[in-house]
Amino acid sequence: MKEQKILLVGLNHKTAPVEIREKVAFSQRMLRSALTHFGRVHPNGHLKHVYEGVIISTCNRLEVYSSVTDPVVATDEIIQFLGRSTNTPPSEFSESLYVCHNEAVINHLFNVASGLDSMILGEPQILGQITDAYECALSQDAVGTVMSGLFKKAIYTGKRARTETTISVNPSSISSVAANLAEKLLGDLSSHQVLLIGSGMMAEIAVKSLVQHGVQQITVANRTYERAAQLAKTWAGKAISFQQLPEALKTADIVISSTGAPHTILNQWMLRSAMAERPERPIFLIDIAVPRDIDSDVTELPKVHLYDIDDLQQQLDDNLEERRAVVPLVEEIVNQEQNAFLGWLNSLDVVSTIVDLREDMEDIRQREITWLLKKLDFDPKTEALISAMTHRLVNKVLHQPIVNLKRKAAHGDSARYVSVARDLFGLQALPDVEFTNLSQTQYKNNGYKNNVYKGKKSIELKTN
Repeated sequence: MKEQKILLVGLNHKTAPVEIREKVAFSQRMLRSALTHFGRVHPNGHLKHVYEGVIISTCNRLEVYSSVTDPVVATDEIIQFLGRSTNTPPSEFSESLYVCHNEAVINHLFNVASGLDSMILGEPQILGQITDAYECALSQDAVGTVMSGLFKKAIYTGKRARTETTISVNPSSISSVAANLAEKLLGDLSSHQVLLIGSGMMAEIAVKSLVQHGVQQITVANRTYERAAQLAKTWAGKAISFQQLPEALKTADIVISSTGAPHTILNQWMLRSAMAERPERPIFLIDIAVPRDIDSDVTELPKVHLYDIDDLQQQLDDNLEERRAVVPLVEEIVNQEQNAFLGWLNSLDVVSTIVDLREDMEDIRQREITWLLKKLDFDPKTEALISAMTHRLVNKVLHQPIVNLKRKAAHGDSARYVSVARDLFGLQALPDVEFTNLSQTQYKNNGYKNNVYKGKKSIELKTN
């Protein structure tokens, strides 16, 4: 059997602008459907070389984590799969991809969960997004032992980072930065009208931040009026339906849009009509959705100002330096949990070998007792004593080999000893599971090139 590896194929705010990220963003419905194509649990799926998988899709990143047999073949499968799933030719996003595996994947995911790889250091939403991605993959039977172990440990790592350090003290988020930007653009917000489009988590955070900045006039628009009314009531605002958006644009000073729509909902025609009613009054549009909610060509209109999610990257608040100061502490937590996970990963074949060894010895013990009882006539009490004695004998014989195997696993040296033990006891060989990187030669021979991503070796797909 082939070697099994942990693979990551993804892009994020560091490697791809929003124009590319929005093309490969997954809605929740798309995500659930996509996860049914992982080959191990779904034999008819497209990903024949992928055992398990989890997809993280947020405004800042799209990442596919998987356990695979052949990383090169699986990488190509995943890239083609992403193209099919989002109706986007791979040539439009492949240059923005990073590809890495095994320890580099573990380190990257733990950094993401801890807030070290976010657009805004320490932002809190990503841990919930990772949890949601894992639970979605669970619901679609797309994960097994390795991915479950990886994501449970990543979530635990993220919680440790936030509990034991101040990485998320006074955290910034895209939504709170949007509120800061609004105040920077208009000054005192108490007399300005804010139109919020969308009612999800980011919209709620945006409303809270705006109220903290003095906003008193809030209108909430959502496709579901009841949801808009619920959010508006919380903040003493006004709810409207999407059909009322053109009228609301005529009076809004600030528009913050954060929906999950697969296409734009505000376009130049709508803004031109609204601005005709207010030719001298500027309007500020802040689009924090991916895919984007607002067509970029609205900026061709006079006094229409648009800021998308990438524009917000520079709008960091004053407490960023405090969070930067604890980065070494968070990195140490990441390192500790990475080592713990690798120890667990290395122990998987040891556990399997111990189970197989015990089952094999128990089968032999039962056969020998059966043979003995056919030869001699024992009373029930004697039979029970013989059974107990042979059971203790097997345990004593296996005790030291099992202790030694566990010790080797704890020191990351299990593979060779497991192989020898299985050979000595005549157990069926396990797949050769190794968690090491492909060599530079293998990269080049398979049409890939080396590049550096966050200081770790990774590979990037060549496009013709």
